[in-house]
Amino acid sequence: MLELGLEPSVFIILCSVALLAGFIDAIAGGGGLLTVPALLSAGLPPHLALGTNKLAASFGSCAAAITFYKKRLFDPRFWLQSFLFTAIGAVSGTFFVSIISTAWLDKLLPVIILFTAVYSIFSKSQNHTNEELPEENDKLRLRQRLQGYIIGFYDGAAGPGTGAFWTVSTMALYRLNILMASGVAKAMNFTSNFTSLLTFIYLGHINWYLGLSMGLSIMCGAIIGAHTAIHFGAKFIRPLFITVVIIIAAKLAYQAWF
Repeated sequence: MLELGLEPSVFIILCSVALLAGFIDAIAGGGGLLTVPALLSAGLPPHLALGTNKLAASFGSCAAAITFYKKRLFDPRFWLQSFLFTAIGAVSGTFFVSIISTAWLDKLLPVIILFTAVYSIFSKSQNHTNEELPEENDKLRLRQRLQGYIIGFYDGAAGPGTGAFWTVSTMALYRLNILMASGVAKAMNFTSNFTSLLTFIYLGHINWYLGLSMGLSIMCGAIIGAHTAIHFGAKFIRPLFITVVIIIAAKLAYQAWF
């Protein structure tokens, strides 16, 4: 028996899910839509599941962000306001979720996961081809601050689907193509993951053994997925991804509500 009473077979399944989640997250975002339900299904309490997921997700988002940066698909200097306000939002969201009761989280997380899955189905990303960053001005910096804080807060409070939200909103706000938007998404996702992780560590909501093991699996999947995304784009994986997410989230919702 492993830590928290997990059977070895369950541990292997969780690491396999993490590998797949890292691959998907690097391509289309939303890997947390697989790992959070998987952790909850394995019996982890909601606060511990969210904290452990942040530890694991930080590995994948870091690996993907570095890959996109090396391919010159992300310029950190342009997005300094986004970095700052994403971090502030993530800390705020993490403290917010820490004061919500476990009973509320049991019922709230499946709803968030299902909503995110439905959003992913019906959202239509604009097919922008622009690779040039927009001109810096006060309006642009305001957009960066609001976008960073809102999505950072969501990532700190829940997390599933954050990468997808970043990609879609960045394409819409700055008219960038999907690869440029994905580069921004991975960097900001790592920012909110790591900042939220530090807060969860402070609060003591981490299963280190499981989080580090899943983190290494996510990192491997993220490296493969980032290279795949750069070559092929995100569309080919989404139908399977959404189907799996809805099945898992529906199962959790049924357990929590009925």
